[in-house]
Amino acid sequence: MQLKEVEIDGNKWLLSSNRVLFWEQQNALLLADAHLGKTGHFRKEGIGIPQDVYQKDLHRLFDSIQFFQAKHVWIIGDLFHSHGNKELDLFLRWRIDFSGTEFHLVKGNHDILPKQWYEDANIQVHNKEVVIGNIELTHDPKDYVNQEKYSLSGHVHPGVLIKGLGRQKLRFPCFYFGQKQGLLPAFGEFTGLFTIETGIDDKCFAIVNHELIPISC
Repeated sequence: MQLKEVEIDGNKWLLSSNRVLFWEQQNALLLADAHLGKTGHFRKEGIGIPQDVYQKDLHRLFDSIQFFQAKHVWIIGDLFHSHGNKELDLFLRWRIDFSGTEFHLVKGNHDILPKQWYEDANIQVHNKEVVIGNIELTHDPKDYVNQEKYSLSGHVHPGVLIKGLGRQKLRFPCFYFGQKQGLLPAFGEFTGLFTIETGIDDKCFAIVNHELIPISC
């Protein structure tokens, strides 16, 4: 795991190549778009997605919570992919190991499980944007409400295009911080990427082979 420190509006954040952000002042771990259970839905349809894809995602989350000793975990939307399956039962058993850690979910468009399920998992659900200090958390960047706050979102699954030798081009997930809005990479590895355009004063860090690579505009 590699770390990079950034400061936005007086807030110090540690970016991790595990696709999470640690907010030091709040002792909180932030992530977006885990889409847990997505591989299980594909297997239900007869598509041979390995079970260890899901297990690796849970292991990265476990490692991140342990490493930062986070008291709070904020998921900025799409913690789960859709309706329940056996993978979500595994999450419930996994959650017991972190019963002392508060889990918060700012609901995204894929978070459609019954209210009782979130209660059983001891996850506090927020149906709209949440403001903490001078930061707004909202799943979809289009739902940015408090314009005087700095917004952190998910939903987009941001990626950047990196050019190699010759005509080689590869896309990688990234952290992106614009002047008023930031985007977190999709935590789940079994997700797509949307290539974003960066401005001259923006900050962007590509996640490449477990390293964080600053991208200049």
